[in-house]
Amino acid sequence: MVAPALEPLGLMGDEDFDLIIIFYQVWFLAPSLPTTGFMKHPLAAQLLRNKPVVTVIGCRNMWLMAQEKMKTMLANVGAKLIDNVVLTDPSNMAATFVMTPLWFLTGRKKGVLGLPDAGIRADEIARTTRFGHALVDGLNNNLETSGQPILSGLSAVSANPKVLVSEKAATRGFFVWGKLLRALGEPGSVLRKPILALYFVFLLTLILTVVPISLLLQTLIRPFIKDKLTALKNRFELPSGSGNERMAQYVSTPYIDKTTPHD
Repeated sequence: MVAPALEPLGLMGDEDFDLIIIFYQVWFLAPSLPTTGFMKHPLAAQLLRNKPVVTVIGCRNMWLMAQEKMKTMLANVGAKLIDNVVLTDPSNMAATFVMTPLWFLTGRKKGVLGLPDAGIRADEIARTTRFGHALVDGLNNNLETSGQPILSGLSAVSANPKVLVSEKAATRGFFVWGKLLRALGEPGSVLRKPILALYFVFLLTLILTVVPISLLLQTLIRPFIKDKLTALKNRFELPSGSGNERMAQYVSTPYIDKTTPHD
């Protein structure tokens, strides 16, 4: 969450937008550093103040804490979050634990050893056109000014509250290790290398122990915390929600652009 320096943005800050869409990846359970750099840039406050914002997340599977941090940054610049869309890898955690690093390190997305392909499915990406069509209709009817979600009923987001414990534990660890590494010098510093090696061991251990143990314990006590999990799920799915009652309007039938052509 430490904002890096950015190249010139090519914006003056006096541009006026009806709606702003912020796409971001999740890095270490936080918005990616380029995104954080923009959100903490002086221009962000000028561009986003009092503007409706739609966030779109693409990630492996954990995004709850990242979106909470994004909400805070949006509030700090006076923006109004009206929708959130989340696309994740549909494979189980064990499969993505192998395939995501393999894809990152080799560029190989095709599954190996019987594992599924890495990343968000192509058909799911194609189906995201429903969000664009709904936003067009919403803008044509000035729904962005209502403060209400435009993408509700379109299966915009599905939250898994069972990973929240793991995300909170990992977030605390990332902050501690991050402060230590920054204290040892800039990226590439010789002093960082042995600590980075220790950090790698810590991260691997966290993924192989804390995450599965947390999920197992929650599975065992799920009958006793069902209502709490449901409440957390509903909370993290705000503002767009996971409902699908409007899917047929934008997915099952061809979309016809009703906007008036203009230059």
